[in-house]
Amino acid sequence: MTTEMGFDIIMTDYSESLPNVAVVGLGKIGLTLAAVFANHRYNVFGADINPDVVASVNQGTSHIQNEPGLDELVWTAHHNNTLSATTATAEAVSQADTIIVIVPVLTDEQNQIDYRMIDRAVEDIAMGIKEDALVIFETTLPPGDTENRFGKMIKEISGLRPGQDFNLAYSPERVYSNQIVHDLQHYPKIVGGINEKSLERAANFYKKALGCELIEVSSLGTAEFAKVAECVYRDVNIALANELSMFAEEKDINMAEVISASNSQPYSNIHSPGIGVGGHCIPIYPYFFINKGLSEGLTPLSRKINDSMPDYAITKIEERIGSLSGKNILILGLSYRGNVKEPTKSTALRLIDQLQKKGANTFVNDPSFSDREISQYGVTPLALNNQYCSEIDGVILQAFHDAYNAIDFSHFTKCQLILDGRNKLNQKEINRLGITYEGIGNEGGLTF
Repeated sequence: MTTEMGFDIIMTDYSESLPNVAVVGLGKIGLTLAAVFANHRYNVFGADINPDVVASVNQGTSHIQNEPGLDELVWTAHHNNTLSATTATAEAVSQADTIIVIVPVLTDEQNQIDYRMIDRAVEDIAMGIKEDALVIFETTLPPGDTENRFGKMIKEISGLRPGQDFNLAYSPERVYSNQIVHDLQHYPKIVGGINEKSLERAANFYKKALGCELIEVSSLGTAEFAKVAECVYRDVNIALANELSMFAEEKDINMAEVISASNSQPYSNIHSPGIGVGGHCIPIYPYFFINKGLSEGLTPLSRKINDSMPDYAITKIEERIGSLSGKNILILGLSYRGNVKEPTKSTALRLIDQLQKKGANTFVNDPSFSDREISQYGVTPLALNNQYCSEIDGVILQAFHDAYNAIDFSHFTKCQLILDGRNKLNQKEINRLGITYEGIGNEGGLTF
C-alpha cells in the first residue's frame, strides 16, 4: 500500500522486533518524520511538551493540517502500534537507540537567537540518553552548535561523551510546508557526524528510514552551514528582486516584463518581488550567520531590504489615498504565505503594526484562521461576504490563498485602492470596478 506522496505504508507484524526511535518535537516536520519512520519498520516514541498534540497522536490523528499523506501515515502507524507520543521526553529517549531532535530555534524581537525551547528539550534528552545511542539534530542551527552547545550540554548532564559514549550527527530538515511527505523522499538528505562512526550510523539510519539520496559531508559544521546558506541564498535573491522592483517603479518600468526578458538567459533567475518575506526560515536563519560574525555584506543588507517592504507598501498606499488615519484597511492573509496556516514572522504582522501606528482601522481576512485566532493580533476579523466590506477604503493582498481567486470586489463599493503584494489578483477586473490597482514593481496582476 502506498500513500499519494509515494511512501510505502507497511502493515506491521506486531510480533516483529523493531528498532526504537525517539522524535523530540512533534510539529509539522517532527510529526511527519515520526509517521514516516513508523511506517518504515521503526517503533517510534514521539515527545512533545504540548499535551493536546500528544493526545491527538495517541488517538491516531494528525494535528497538522494540509500536509498531503500525513493523516494516512499517522493513522496507519497508530493502527500498527508503531507510533506513540508522550510529554515525558526523557522517558521516550531512554527507550530509543536513535533520537531525532526537531525543536524550533527562533529569533526574538531584537533578532537574537532564542534557544529556550531546544535547550529545555536537550536537557531532557540528556536525562534519558543511554550509552551508544545516536543523536541526530534536524533543527536548523548556527554552525558549531550541534557539537559545542548541545553535545557539550548532553555531556555535562549525562556524563556521556559525544563521539565516544554516544554518537552525534546533524542532518538538517529541507522540506516545504504542504509537501513535507513528498520532500522527505525526493530531497537529498545532507548528513554530517562528529566522527566517522556517527556519520556512518546516521547515514545508515536515513537509508532505511527514508530511502532518499544522501549527501555525506565532512563535518557537523559543514552540514549546519549548508542549511543556513540555502536560506541566505533565497533571502539575497528575493532582496535583489525587491530592490530592482523599487528602482523599476522609479523609472516607470514594468518589472514583470524585465523578469520575463532577463530570465530568458539561462544563467539569469531573477525572483518575483513581493510585499515581504515570512515564515520559520528565511526571516530567521540569516541571523544565525549575522549574529555569529557575518555582520556586513549582502546577508544583513538583504534582511534590511526584505524587512522594509511592508513599510514601502504602506508608503505606496498613502501616496494613492492620503493619510490612513481613520481609514478602513483590510489585509488579505494573516499567514506568511498562501495556503498555509502559519503566522510566524508573517509580513501581515508588520503591516498591522504600521497601519495601527498610522491610526488606520485594521481588518484581517484569512480562511485558515478562526475569528478568535485573528482577533488575538489586535485586529478585527472580516469575512469577505460581510456587508461591512462596503466600508473598506483599501485592501492589501499579503498572502495569496487559493480562496482569493474567487473574490468579488464589486462589494467593496468604497474601496479606492487594492495593493496586490503578490502580483496575483485580476488587475483588469479590479480596474473595471473603478478601483485603482497597484502591484509591486509596476507589475500588473492576472488579466484573465
